[in-house]
Amino acid sequence: MRPPPRLHADRSLRAGEPLLSRRTVLAKALAGAGLLLVPARGVLGATPFLVENVTRLYAVEVARVLRPRSREAVRDAVLQWPGRIAVGGGCYSMGGQVAVAGGLHLDMREMNRLVWLRPETKTVRVQAGMRWRDLQDLIDPHQLSVRTMQSYANFTIGGSVSVNAHGRYVGHGPLGHSVQALQLVLADGEIVEADRRTRPELFRAAIGGYGALGVITEVELALDDNVRLERSVTSLPLRDYPAWFEREVKSAGGCLLHNADLMPPDFDTAVAVSWLRSGKPLTVAERLTPRDRNYRLEQSLIWAVTELPNGDALQRKYVRPLLFEGQAVVWRNHEASLDLRSLESASRRASTYALQEYFVPTRCFGRFATEMIRIIREHQAKVLNVSIRHSPPDELSLLPWAREEVFSFVVYYKQRTDAKGQEHTGHWTRAMIDAALKCDGTYYLPYQLHATPAQFAAAYPQADAFRAVKRVVDPAGRLCNTLWQRYL
Repeated sequence: MRPPPRLHADRSLRAGEPLLSRRTVLAKALAGAGLLLVPARGVLGATPFLVENVTRLYAVEVARVLRPRSREAVRDAVLQWPGRIAVGGGCYSMGGQVAVAGGLHLDMREMNRLVWLRPETKTVRVQAGMRWRDLQDLIDPHQLSVRTMQSYANFTIGGSVSVNAHGRYVGHGPLGHSVQALQLVLADGEIVEADRRTRPELFRAAIGGYGALGVITEVELALDDNVRLERSVTSLPLRDYPAWFEREVKSAGGCLLHNADLMPPDFDTAVAVSWLRSGKPLTVAERLTPRDRNYRLEQSLIWAVTELPNGDALQRKYVRPLLFEGQAVVWRNHEASLDLRSLESASRRASTYALQEYFVPTRCFGRFATEMIRIIREHQAKVLNVSIRHSPPDELSLLPWAREEVFSFVVYYKQRTDAKGQEHTGHWTRAMIDAALKCDGTYYLPYQLHATPAQFAAAYPQADAFRAVKRVVDPAGRLCNTLWQRYL
């Protein structure tokens, strides 16, 4: 028996290829109307499809894939589909958050058009399937920049809103703080506008709601100026980092982007990388990171530091220093348009790369860091890097990951893809979650679903309020995915 076709972040799926001529005409007609359908199981002998994510773990078998091109196409799909529906974009979430078994998968990537851009008010409205990199192409000629986004530009904007993403932006916190309005298609097909005054309960729940409240079809965002940034790198003992951050980054002013990296095997030195406003001449003339850049060298280095003997020393002594060698003055948009391909491995068949993230109150920094390092060593987790970020409290979203001022610990690691490798990762993931919970912290939901239901409930005590909103707008639970099946 042939395995089901696979659909994932970097591969387009064409409906029913090869098609008979009449079906080709039909497919083109559907596409022209804003619909691209993949037949469900049992229809004309068609097979189901596997929706994958970037890790190639936890593929979800769905009955049908739809690629809408308009809000009306999304509405029609919601009204016509009898079962459960999940929403996906770039498919970078790592635990089935973009699909539901046996259901309809809405692939939003063809809803990628600009609705309007208003440079005079520094605001923009786009369809939810647009990627950050495409938005940067549109706003850069106006000397504007995205206010808040992830460190890499490959993600779709609607997907980023759905996970309430964040980046390295000093003082900004989660993406939701820069979202001005959303357009949603609800489970009954109603198309609604939501913002801080109109349908605020929907607005708050949809930001970080992982598609459970409605299908996000348009996003309105606040923008900032595109300015020159100069890089500053400081190495210091990990125990000194919180006080240094408060003095040199948070209180000093002028720093727009910041993170600190911890490297194996000791994770005891913070390499703090700051990008500060600058009037100096550019050292990189490019306004945006080129789309056609070759990343074979970076990918080879990732393999070397994880597979070769003394790979940790190779990274610490040679690779990392080379990354920060010399002066760097770039446009903000250049640093904000980094490409995830620079982190991609040549193959994910036997092993894969993944993320975890933990948010702990700033007062608990040392306590959590000590326990995190102990867990990594005890379980011999193959952690390549831990990146530290900062966020003020999130007072907007209904499921906030920052209930107070927090440091976030982004853990980038390599794991085996077999059952034993997944089981091992689950053990140390749950240990890390327990460590965060003991510090009154939480963990981030876009990653592998290793947390127990009890851990989820402890980390997100507002889940009951979220369920109450969902019962009003989706009482049958039609909008769903693997994440919400497990925890809601």
